[in-house]
Amino acid sequence: MKRLSKIFLMAIATICLFSTSSFAGNVIKRIEVRGTLVLGTTGHYPPFSVRDTNGKFMGFDIDIARIMAKQLGVKLEIRQMSIGDLFTALDKGEIDLALAGITITPKRNMKVIFLGPYYVTGQSILGKKSIVEKVKGPDDMNRPDFTLVVAKNTTGEQVARALVPKAHIVTANNMEAALNMVLSGKAKALFADEPFCVVAAFRNKNKELAVSEPFTFEPLGVAMPETDLLWMNWVDNLLMKLNAVGQLKKLKNYWFHSPDWMKRLPNKDRFM
Repeated sequence: MKRLSKIFLMAIATICLFSTSSFAGNVIKRIEVRGTLVLGTTGHYPPFSVRDTNGKFMGFDIDIARIMAKQLGVKLEIRQMSIGDLFTALDKGEIDLALAGITITPKRNMKVIFLGPYYVTGQSILGKKSIVEKVKGPDDMNRPDFTLVVAKNTTGEQVARALVPKAHIVTANNMEAALNMVLSGKAKALFADEPFCVVAAFRNKNKELAVSEPFTFEPLGVAMPETDLLWMNWVDNLLMKLNAVGQLKKLKNYWFHSPDWMKRLPNKDRFM
């Protein structure tokens, strides 16, 4: 009986070792074999990923992916799809990683593995510079005479009602309508995702708008397939290196603190 138990345990260990080995490095191997890194992204979330005047992808996430491809010595292939489809594509092995300004949440983390965060964002306010400069924290908005506009059924609306319940919160049908309320002076500020606020300020640079620091913590991560520990380790170490040498900071300054990249957008997308 002891001999049979020992043989059984050895067989299980062998199977586990074989299974682990079969997954170790399989993503990196397929990248090397095809000579291409396949990135999944949404392609409509500036400044993370968007198309330029020539229809080519550009953005903060795209630049990171290009650095990865260069370090791997392969070409970069970009596939555009929705957030939900990105997770499915990862599971099926149709893409090697997903970069799309994806917020790391417990629910999403049950479906895919996240590395990072490589960028931390949150809910910010957008308004006239003279108003935003006076808002040092939620208490400066949490009063009835402060009109704050939000797009209905958004994270911004949920957070605003919880963070500044005493403020005069009004809802707009969409983000563009909410922004127009700020531009027309009907609201003191718009409460929304920091990236949207940044792009809106760039698009309306003649309106003297400003964006506050985020009031919430929303970490963004690289979504990865769970089948290759070596691939996860490679990406994690590259992100660490980019951060250490200041490359991530350089990219952030370009995409989030300068409107220069807006010139590369189609005319219809430069202004709202």
